[in-house]
Amino acid sequence: MNKVSEFYRAEIDGLRAVAVLSVIAYHAFPEFFPVGFLGVDIFFVISGFLITSLIASGLSKSKFNLLLF
Repeated sequence: MNKVSEFYRAEIDGLRAVAVLSVIAYHAFPEFFPVGFLGVDIFFVISGFLITSLIASGLSKSKFNLLLF
């Protein structure tokens, strides 16, 4: 099993789509969608979760290497 499929979480794709679409909606219609900038925060939280999951998995298997990461 390769690394991509090992850590792939399909439900996160939907959250990423919501985050990106909210930012696009904010830029296209700021008067109708004033909180769209929160999509940036959502995207960063998702990215942090995924990166932390990779690091934690590598550490638990004693295979984490900061230079390769």
